[in-house]
Order: sequence, then structure tokens, then C-alpha cells
Amino acid sequence: MSTNTNTNYFCEITPEITRLAELNQQAATINPELFGTYDVKRGLRDLNGKGVLVGLTEISDVCSTRMVNGESVPAPGNLYYRGYNVKDIIRGLSDNSHFGFEESTYLLLFGKLPNREELDFFRGQLAKYRSLPTSFVRDFIMKAPSQDMMNTLARSVLTLYSYDDRADDISIPNVLRQCLTLISLFPLLSVYGYQAYRHYHDGASLFIHTPGEELSTAETILHVLRPDSRYTPLEAKLLDISLILHMEHGGGNNSTFTTHLVSSSGTDTYSAIAASLGSLKGPKHGGANIKVVKMFEDMKQHLHDWNDEEEISAYLTALLHKEAFDKAGLIYGMGHAVYSLSDPRAELFRTFVERLSKEKGREEEFALYSTVERLAPQIIAKERKIYKGVSPNVDFFSGFAYSMLNLPLELYTPIFAIARISGWSAHRLEELSYNGKIMRPAYKNVQAHREYIPMDQR
Repeated sequence: MSTNTNTNYFCEITPEITRLAELNQQAATINPELFGTYDVKRGLRDLNGKGVLVGLTEISDVCSTRMVNGESVPAPGNLYYRGYNVKDIIRGLSDNSHFGFEESTYLLLFGKLPNREELDFFRGQLAKYRSLPTSFVRDFIMKAPSQDMMNTLARSVLTLYSYDDRADDISIPNVLRQCLTLISLFPLLSVYGYQAYRHYHDGASLFIHTPGEELSTAETILHVLRPDSRYTPLEAKLLDISLILHMEHGGGNNSTFTTHLVSSSGTDTYSAIAASLGSLKGPKHGGANIKVVKMFEDMKQHLHDWNDEEEISAYLTALLHKEAFDKAGLIYGMGHAVYSLSDPRAELFRTFVERLSKEKGREEEFALYSTVERLAPQIIAKERKIYKGVSPNVDFFSGFAYSMLNLPLELYTPIFAIARISGWSAHRLEELSYNGKIMRPAYKNVQAHREYIPMDQR
């Protein structure tokens, strides 16, 4: 057997592969009209964009409509965790509290708001699990670091399977233990993976800080990421708020549905969460805020006056006409699959982002974001026919917030995962508790049956 010594062959798209790809595309002959003929809900949504009902949950509720004379009409958005409005949860936190994420995680997992004693105990449990196996950083994270931190995170999760003597045990107590471990470790796995990549690929100094037991998840991220481990109370507060707003968003979002789908097969926790990470990595799901940041960077380079609304409007119009930025025809950070009049997460986030922009001396940039926030919906409504309202989503502000926190772009989506692992954990436990059937949605075959042709007659 010969061995190909060309190390690039593994990554190379050869003429042979190109030819086979063309053959594959020739086989993709489904007439788009058939989706209507068979009433197929493409993307598991109806014509109005409403998701197809595939399950029940008690964990969270995404509300964007209200009933008027028996009809559903758009309404300001609201998000509920276990029946509590997220607006009330965040407003109920004291100004100096950086443990809102831990409190909300307790709520999602156990269905009730913790009292002070219960929260202190829960924080202690998370701190106990925030410790990687001996030599894990040296033997795994430091070897073959990936340029994509989501791949690094997924690889780390799958590797942890090998360190768990009860990895395949899907009893509720064991799955809860595994989930608490992953919730605790996601900040370390993400940041350590980034530090290793920066060291080996960019020659940056390597910092591996040990987490402190007294730190919240938000504080832990800033502590292990920054060389001097320093951060201001407002920085920790903003990151904590971001984690709360990203931790859960109903059972139908792509990554959480993946959690339910894969969990229904009876597989182990590490495989289920790795699958969810693969979903979240997609730019249509978890990477949207990166697009927003890059769009604004391009905008700032092309605008002569950040206060000129006519010039800003012209740029936004050019975006829709595929004449600016990535020429995709999109104003990133605008619109959402569920919300129409408003995204409550964006509304809540906006206040804290404005406060941090003053602390960082970046009020002029915030003013530009605010102008785009006001003008973009008007321009989209003028340029395109839309069946529901359009408003800024949480990604519109989160990228700007992360840039003010000096978080690298490579960690934007992993931070989303650090938050969403709480929601995934709650949904996995719910799936295992209430549903004994494997999920198997139907696909309609539209390929005609054919007679088999022997090899010598083809």
C-alpha cells in the first residue's frame, strides 16, 4: 500500500473531488414547488415564520404576539425563564451582584428561584466542579490547538468522556452531575483553548490562571483571560447580564432542539452537548454578533461623518442592495425569526452597553449604533416587503459590548456557549425525564422508483 506524503492532500480540493461534487449536484433535482405541494414546513416553520410544534417544555417561553379579536398580532417581545420574565430577573439583581447567571442557572435546572442559602450552596457546587482533570491542559488543550475555539470546545467535551467512569449513565442524578461539571468548566475550556492557540500560532505569551472559588462565571472568564486578571465591577456586571440573556431561548432554537433530538436517542451527555456545540457554531445561529462587529467596522471606514444620517442611510441601503460590506444583502443584527416589534434581550442589554461605553470613552461609537438602531428598521421596511416588524436583536449590541470588554473575536461564540450550556442542560434533563421515544420526523421521498440496471448494461 502506498502512502501519500503530500501533507496538503488532506485539505486539497482536487479535480477529482470537484468532478464528484458536480455529479452530486446533478442528483439534487427536487422541484422547489413540491415543498408547497406536500405542505412541507421548510426550516420547520410555516409561511409566517412560526415554528412547527414538536414538543412541550416548562423551561422557557419566547413571546412575540398577543391575541386581538381571536387573531394573533405582533407585540413587544418578552422572554420567560420558568415563568419569570427575564426583565424582572435582571431588574431584581442588585447593582453589585455578579452572580445573576448562577441564580438563573439554578432557576432553569430546578424550577424555582433560590433563596440566599440555596444560591450560596449552588455556587459552592459549581466551584467544586470548576477543576479540570490532572494534566488535561498540558496533555490535551496544549496539543494541536485549533484556530476555531468552538471546535476546541467540542473536542474538549468529547475528551472529558474518557475521564468519566460513569460517562454512559443517563440516570438523572448522574446527568445532573455531568451538566454541573460542564457548566463549571466551559469558561476554562474556552479561554485556555484560546490562550494555547495564541501562544503556538501567534507567539503570544501564555497565561494559564487558576480560577478562584469565590468568583462568578462572568468574573472567571475575565480573570482567566486577562494577563493581569483585572476587571472593573461594571465589566463583570455587563458580562454577567450577557450570560443571562444568552443562556436560554425556548426549546425550538437550533442548538437546543439539537439537545432534545440527540438526547432522545439515549446517548451520553458529552455526545449530546458536543452536537449542540456543532449547531451553535453555525454562523446562522451563534456567530451572528461577529458579523455585526465586522459590518460596523466596514461602516466606520466608509462613513465620512458618523453623525450624518443621510450618509448612514445610504450605507444601510447599499447593504440591502448587496453593494456594501459582504454583499449578502443583510443588515446584521436586525430582525429575528421569532421577535418582530422588539427583542427584550436587546432592550435589556442596551442600558448596560451604554453605561460601559461611557466608562470606556466610546460614546461616539454607541451613538452610531443608536442611529443605525433607529434608521435600519425604517430602511428595511421601505426596501423590502416584510410580513412582520423588524427590530434590533441581541446580537446587535453584544458584539459591541464584547469589543469594549476587549474579548477576542475568537471567543464571541464560545461565550454564547458558556451561557447556553445552562439551557441545554435543563432541556437535556427535561427530555430524559419526560420523553421515552426517540425523535424521528418524516421526510417525503419524491424520487421515482426505478428498475435496477446490471453493471454490464449501464
